[in-house]
Amino acid sequence: MMLNSENQKGITPGSLRRVHHIAFNVKNLAASRYFYGEILGLHELQGEEIPTTLRQLVAAGKVANFVTPDGTVIDLFYEPDLMPPDPDPTRGFTRANHLAFDIAPELFDEAVEVLRGHEIPLDHGPVSRPTGRGIYVYDPDGFIVEIRCDAV
Repeated sequence: MMLNSENQKGITPGSLRRVHHIAFNVKNLAASRYFYGEILGLHELQGEEIPTTLRQLVAAGKVANFVTPDGTVIDLFYEPDLMPPDPDPTRGFTRANHLAFDIAPELFDEAVEVLRGHEIPLDHGPVSRPTGRGIYVYDPDGFIVEIRCDAV
């Protein structure tokens, strides 16, 4: 649906402050918790840190919540029967392309070695561009996660 820009105004530029949270459906909650928590090193919300609206789901083992250092929350919703559009993660589909995490340039190579050491499936990279370096890997559900740094 396209809006007529002459008759419709958008949200005032600058009104959206930041990404509040990102929610993923995951087939194997334990594998995804390990990937986002242990391998990527994100903090898993516990106890009072968990949003009150999700506490029952977390207690039932249906949701896990992580937070990035900048405060973005990543919610993992356990959906064991949900199948991806294509079981081959190398075949793109029309939903989100990837999630990118920024890392300090001096820590990039170490992050690459951690991913390799855990035998995380690689989409491509590491790549070097004028804007920086990046590596693209698959999370346990085949979603592409990029670890990237600015150029030095």
